[in-house]
Amino acid sequence: MFSGRVDFLLSAPQLKFLPEPTCPEIAFCGRSNVGKSTLLNALTGRRSIARASVTPGRTQELNFFEVGEPTQFRLVDMPGYGFAKAPVKVVERWKQLVRTYLRGRQVLARTLVLVDSRHGLKDVDREMMKMLDETAVSYRIVLTKADKIKASELDAVAARTAEEARKHVAAFPELHVTSAEKGLGIPELRAAVLADTLGAA
Repeated sequence: MFSGRVDFLLSAPQLKFLPEPTCPEIAFCGRSNVGKSTLLNALTGRRSIARASVTPGRTQELNFFEVGEPTQFRLVDMPGYGFAKAPVKVVERWKQLVRTYLRGRQVLARTLVLVDSRHGLKDVDREMMKMLDETAVSYRIVLTKADKIKASELDAVAARTAEEARKHVAAFPELHVTSAEKGLGIPELRAAVLADTLGAA
């Protein structure tokens, strides 16, 4: 599926710009600079379909990418949360956009909550997980940048994260450990995304 057509569709700075809900969607969310765009590129096997930036808070709208010909499903790159070099009002507007999309999008098949392996779960991640629990939006937790820390540290972070995830009703029990740079865990996550979209279709 990912070896075929993968195209950028549109950016939605407001809900009124969302595309018609005609196929399943997988949303990528996480703290700013967690590696959403980089993971999306790795997942689709493209170099720069999603713009990766070293500047936290660069993604300011919902970016939609279509997969398949005809379109089978969409990937949604969301604004990072927790930190952004932007005025408070702008950040609040992003937050509202994200919350409303996650709560009300009928075709949302699964959300991927990305967590930096070097830091583990932060309070802002827990807030997002709690919101997803409350709105019954199921999600997978994906550890990113696994190549950036020692194997023993990674094992400890993964164990702590998995243990905490089990306390959340909407969290998928399986934890994904990935490195977009090294390709670690990418085939498994790709298979999981395909399974989620096929199940929702």
